[in-house]
Amino acid sequence: MQTQTPKLILASASPRRVELLSLLKLSFDTRPSHVDESVAPGISAEQAVLDIARRKSTACREETRAEYTDQSVIVLGADTTVALGEEMLGKPQTDAEAFEMLSKLSGGEHLVLTGVSLIASKGEEQKEFYGIETSLVKFRELQEKEIRFYIESGEPMDKAGAYAIQGLGSVFIEKITGCYTNIVGLPLPMTVGLLRQAGLPVMNCLDSEVKL
Repeated sequence: MQTQTPKLILASASPRRVELLSLLKLSFDTRPSHVDESVAPGISAEQAVLDIARRKSTACREETRAEYTDQSVIVLGADTTVALGEEMLGKPQTDAEAFEMLSKLSGGEHLVLTGVSLIASKGEEQKEFYGIETSLVKFRELQEKEIRFYIESGEPMDKAGAYAIQGLGSVFIEKITGCYTNIVGLPLPMTVGLLRQAGLPVMNCLDSEVKL
């Protein structure tokens, strides 16, 4: 008897994560998980992104449980943040917040971290697979007028750290060390590994890494 391929669900409304996951040529549903993304004072960036990713995957699995009763399901939740020292820079809510974030990043290095949580379940059986990816980004010195020009473009407003490496924000970046897709919002090499652990056949013609 042929083993049934698990149903994949992306617990995110992020167009960037949808686009990245689509590169793997997988069939998946998108079901945004609306959870509390606040973090407790003093928590590390690593723990914060993993905690929120777990909240997303757990909430989405519960919300879709009645829909997929007899089918194997894998729910993927992810969260990305920018860490400047011990400070975490989320998504700016105002132009002033975006200007402050970009000014802080100007001329220095910062980390981009993504937590990924996969919940694989069928009936009452459930397992979790998770990981954290970290990349180092170096910004060149930014002029005030180009920061304001970038903010006027509207691109910073739904991005962690107020920039998009895959968009106009790429002109600010002098160097990256680590996984590029992590900085976009979903580390594909690690995600492929987690999906395989969870029982989803992904790009079987390759060994273990996704090369873009």
